[in-house]
Amino acid sequence: MKQFFRPNLKRTGRIARGVTGTLCLIAGIVLVDFVLWLGLIFVAAGLFAIYEALSGWCVARACGIRTKI
Repeated sequence: MKQFFRPNLKRTGRIARGVTGTLCLIAGIVLVDFVLWLGLIFVAAGLFAIYEALSGWCVARACGIRTKI
């Protein structure tokens, strides 16, 4: 389990996750006023992407999926 949660992102990947997370978070906050469930999904996805950026860990890479960044 320790191997699964070790950091696996470099600087560019962390920046990409941070930008994506911020955009999802902003979109989710805007969407909550119109469609509550969709806004909450975007907020959750944005917070998770920001967590990935801060920790340097990507769940897709940990599961063996190769990403470009």
